[in-house]
Amino acid sequence: MIVVRRGPVSFRAGRRPLAVTAALSAVAAAALVAGIAVGEYPVPPLDVLASLAGAGDPAVDFVVLDLRLPRVLTALLAGAALAMAGATFQQVARNPLVSPDIVGVSGGASLAAVAVIVFGWGAPVPLAALAGAVVGGAALYALAWRNGVQGQRFVLVGIGMAALCQAGVGYVLTEGRIFEAAQAYVWLVGSVNGRGWEQVWPLAATLALLAPALGALARRADALELGDDLARSLGVSVERSRLGLLAAAVALTGVAVAAAGPVGFVAFVAPHLARRLGRPTSLQGLLPLAAACGAALVVACDLAGRVLFAPDEIPVGLITSIVAAPYFLWLLRRSPA
Repeated sequence: MIVVRRGPVSFRAGRRPLAVTAALSAVAAAALVAGIAVGEYPVPPLDVLASLAGAGDPAVDFVVLDLRLPRVLTALLAGAALAMAGATFQQVARNPLVSPDIVGVSGGASLAAVAVIVFGWGAPVPLAALAGAVVGGAALYALAWRNGVQGQRFVLVGIGMAALCQAGVGYVLTEGRIFEAAQAYVWLVGSVNGRGWEQVWPLAATLALLAPALGALARRADALELGDDLARSLGVSVERSRLGLLAAAVALTGVAVAAAGPVGFVAFVAPHLARRLGRPTSLQGLLPLAAACGAALVVACDLAGRVLFAPDEIPVGLITSIVAAPYFLWLLRRSPA
């Protein structure tokens, strides 16, 4: 066990989770280089590294830094954000089958974004998606509240919210014209095609702010697992801590969906893979492990979608769903009734 303390803030994690986090980070970095190298204009990996180090040829720099790097970074950061959000939702709900996709937060973002695309309200689609996620998260918390937020009620309300948002998306699509509906369908799949630096910077800034905040709140989340009464006896403000964790998770989901669309199942499956690989004993140890796993998963799936059926391209959301949906069904089968 490694423990780091700086004033009131501390971090603890086992050696195995740290080693697996480092290995997954290396996989994500390798997938990032491969994602930049592959394309209609192939770039050798050494030239990619030279451009990233600022010593590349100007023509190669344009391809690497302006065309491909923003796309791959969007995939990497969105995967990390969704994975951390999923791990937090599962911890707060005390249910391993929960994620922002399942409890309606991603659905709120999708409904707002699709409405803007189809009805042409003039608002930026990423901003609409972020607002939809925030509104969906606030509605979920308000409807689930009954002298506090309990896991089972939270999940049931979230499933209802997700169904309502899905119905709203279906209604909006039936009301739109073919061209706008087609645009909305492409966005709903989840894709990082054509993403630029305007998507990267909000994601990077949000992660830089919220990742340390989640790490600080994670100690309280570990206490919440002991039960509300025991957590209160340990001096933890139960509902304030739960609200802070959920707010951070909703914000991470909102910015990730705003940048890449609702990339399916990443928020659900990445924390599970992280737990199986690293066996962390606390949320503090799980968060960086899940972030590395989510980043590697989305970057690798985006690369697979570009390579497997080239020159055609499969959106990353389809690949992640194909990969993760069977794992989800397997977990459902193994979970107790």
